[in-house]
Amino acid sequence: MSPDLDKLRISRSGAERPPAASRRTRLFLILGGAAFLLFIVLYLWGPLRPAPEVSTAVVAKVYPAQAYAVLNASGYVVAQRKAAVSSKSTGRLAFLGVEEGSRLKKGEVLATLENEDLVAARDQSQAQINEAKAGLAQAQAEQHDAQLQYDRYKTLVAKDLVARQDYDTAVARLDKAKAGVAAARARINTAKAGLANAQASLEYSYIRSPFDGVVLTKYAEVGEVVAPFGAAVNARAAVVTMADLDSLMVEADVAEANLDKVHVGQPCEITLDAIPDKRFPGQVHMIVPTADRSKATVLTKVKFLESDDRILPEMSSKVAFLSRPLKPGERRARLALPQAAVVTRDGRSFAFLLQGNRVQLKPLTLGPKMGDLVEIGQGLKEGDKVVLKPPASLEDGSRVKVKTP
Repeated sequence: MSPDLDKLRISRSGAERPPAASRRTRLFLILGGAAFLLFIVLYLWGPLRPAPEVSTAVVAKVYPAQAYAVLNASGYVVAQRKAAVSSKSTGRLAFLGVEEGSRLKKGEVLATLENEDLVAARDQSQAQINEAKAGLAQAQAEQHDAQLQYDRYKTLVAKDLVARQDYDTAVARLDKAKAGVAAARARINTAKAGLANAQASLEYSYIRSPFDGVVLTKYAEVGEVVAPFGAAVNARAAVVTMADLDSLMVEADVAEANLDKVHVGQPCEITLDAIPDKRFPGQVHMIVPTADRSKATVLTKVKFLESDDRILPEMSSKVAFLSRPLKPGERRARLALPQAAVVTRDGRSFAFLLQGNRVQLKPLTLGPKMGDLVEIGQGLKEGDKVVLKPPASLEDGSRVKVKTP
């Protein structure tokens, strides 16, 4: 046979193995199939499954008034009774007994002008009264003596024991004594009027508090000249500015378009930037019957229903106009979350708590609703983040992706 035909002979032996390239292909197919199955498992049950995008909300303490507010406005605390206290007469300030923050009662002396001449004038008027009273005593003594002489002469003239001329003289003397007493009384009245005038002038040197209040600003110092209306050159027109802290109200600007949401007597809640930990109940006291054309607003005055020594004039504030008065238990802050974060399963309430990129299903004990919010009794704490409107497919432990604002 030809050597080339021998090469074409088919081997009948089963002991020969497949080539190495075929074994590698089979191995790759097995590994690829296993990887595909692993991918399917991870996709369905593991981290390769796409995480749904969700919105979140923060569990926080809120006040029930926020749910019943029909309008919010900002303003400032303003004293409705305020005065720049000055003197009625011109003089040099000799005494100043107050400073900023001093509390005064109505009529209390806060400053004094130099008044030595006025004190002397008052003492002189008092001395004139004493002199007039002494003159009255003398005139009354003369009248008494004239009365006795008249009574004697009247009896004697009836018996013709004295001359008629002597009797007439006694009558004239009595009339003169009576006139002297009247004149003495008139001098006393004149002296009293002079004393009242001196006392009034002296009183003008004392600068008194016009009402119970607190000193806000001090304008003058001892030794400076003060004058009514600052008429004198370099004179101070006012010594201090005072305010009655019992008359404090919040003056808030309400837009004309929202004026129909506000009425006199409406309940309000007042918050002050300086006292953020407390909310004050209030009430609309007055809607000023004029508008500010430059701002298109109407000034609304809200009075405080509770006093606090920390409230001071010119503090910035915010006012929530409420649809109804708050009950006593509604004045405290409550832990709440949006109702959109609550899901119901098997008759129970839950929320999905965000922990990293996964969620945990937390059972809740809920309280009363407050508008779009609901009070939390148990289950979450302040600062927790929960999922808003969770998808129906979301389960305990599911991965999520938080939407960026």
